[in-house]
Amino acid sequence: MAVLAAAPVILLGLAALPAQAAEANDPRVFQDCDVCPVMVEVPPGDFVMGAEGGEEGRPDGPPHEVSIARAFAIGRFEVTNREFAAFVADTGYETEPPCAVRVGDEWMLHPEAVWTDLKTGQAGEPDHPVACVNWLDARAYVAWLADFSGQPYRLPSEAEWEYAARGGASGDFPWGSEPDEACSQANVYDSSAQAMHGYSWQPALCDDGFPMLAPVGRLQPNGFGLHDVAGNLWEWVEDCYEAPYPADIPTDGSAYGPPSGQCDRRSVRGGSWTSRISRQRLAFRGRDPEDLRYSIFGFRVARSLD
Repeated sequence: MAVLAAAPVILLGLAALPAQAAEANDPRVFQDCDVCPVMVEVPPGDFVMGAEGGEEGRPDGPPHEVSIARAFAIGRFEVTNREFAAFVADTGYETEPPCAVRVGDEWMLHPEAVWTDLKTGQAGEPDHPVACVNWLDARAYVAWLADFSGQPYRLPSEAEWEYAARGGASGDFPWGSEPDEACSQANVYDSSAQAMHGYSWQPALCDDGFPMLAPVGRLQPNGFGLHDVAGNLWEWVEDCYEAPYPADIPTDGSAYGPPSGQCDRRSVRGGSWTSRISRQRLAFRGRDPEDLRYSIFGFRVARSLD
């Protein structure tokens, strides 16, 4: 088992960020160790979570006000293969097949697909977001990260995720209200993905430059400086999924539901590069068993602040 050493907090400037995501120095951006995810401090605030309507059997609401009283930090990017590999090297943690892989319009459990080889025909890169990880894998990673760094890392709550993903926006999407304007900010199912894969749903009428999975941070950030909150990969959050939102849903930004092993399905957010554009909406809620792995499921981390 490899032994890694935690490094002190690093305030990030241009050189530490992906080349195409470099921005001006920002004191809200930090990294607790050299193998830790880059984090962004998100200010406290109020917002309306959820929306009216939704798909049949998948309501987005009812809308309800949430007040987040304290600042918290959330990953600037989805957790990458490089970052997950540091966890695996230090712990010997294993994820086992199968992992669900799309074949045409259908999902199939591939007996050999794992996070190091998604079996999608695309070579993995260190800066690709890690995929074929389930909720339990994500929880194991954040537990290790908290212990390794000495900082209170965790999965974001569903409310924290939506608040951070909105970045102060009021439209249906992080970039606004027009689906076909997605490609400046999100790796979605677009014209180039349609040309390559030919899925049955309508693509966004734009081209983000990535017909499959994209390295993190290659597109523009949202209003809080977060990248890929829509598209690329679905992101696991802490909450147990229940829809419509129950009457006792927390309104302080905390997570809803029972612990591991006592929840039928966990919430996933943000859509993916294969997802129809309506599922990239900020209020849309995915729901899947916590032990299921998909080639389009990943996560980003959160961290409580003093």
